[in-house]
Amino acid sequence: MTPEVRWVSAFIDVPPDGFDAASSFWASVTGSVPGKPWGDREEFVPLEPPHGQPCLWLQRKEQGTVSCHPDLYVPGDTGVVEAADHAVGLGATRLSGTDDLVVLRSPGGLPFCLVTHRDQQERPGPVGPPGARCVADQICLDIPAGRFEEEGDFWSAVTGWPRSHESEEFDRLARPAHVPYAFLLQRLDDDPPAVTAHLDLACDDRQAVTSRQEALGAEVVRRTPGWTVMRDPAGLVYCNTGRAPGEV
Repeated sequence: MTPEVRWVSAFIDVPPDGFDAASSFWASVTGSVPGKPWGDREEFVPLEPPHGQPCLWLQRKEQGTVSCHPDLYVPGDTGVVEAADHAVGLGATRLSGTDDLVVLRSPGGLPFCLVTHRDQQERPGPVGPPGARCVADQICLDIPAGRFEEEGDFWSAVTGWPRSHESEEFDRLARPAHVPYAFLLQRLDDDPPAVTAHLDLACDDRQAVTSRQEALGAEVVRRTPGWTVMRDPAGLVYCNTGRAPGEV
């Protein structure tokens, strides 16, 4: 039986030299306040939104480049270890873990965690000035073309969410309405060594949101008809999209 995924958080993994910049930027973008750090080294910092429950976290990592990964929350009566066994049976690799948190890698190489659900029920809504609201509400998995079908099947099976075909470039997983992040699967033209992930924001007015983020220290990487590729002050690439904020 597929364990029920009741909540999803996105983690921005940042080396020490970019941590403060990333924390300040994403707190401003999401209208949040950095919460109390936790972890053995106080390496995890939740961003507390003005309404709803935290679903965007920063993780201080010892080295490397800035990146993004998802955490999937499963019921305590299912058990994280049992959910991890299910994921391994689908092709994941177990990296480390406890009774409450297991770190894994997807078949295509994307790190993710399985965590015990803590009664999160209300996802944050859009924030920002009228006409320029936005919300981080989608995790896009950037998948090498040769791994697209295998990786898409894995994420649909591990979440239990149906997979639909949108275009030659994109598939989507249908999330429950209360879960804060949708999963978009992007088929890449090139062939990087592993699957990566980035955040997508839904925007009332993409240009107005982009201009506000530039004033906060972000830079535009590329503009397309449907989205604007951005880079935050710590180097994290993300996208502003023209999707309506607050939709499932």
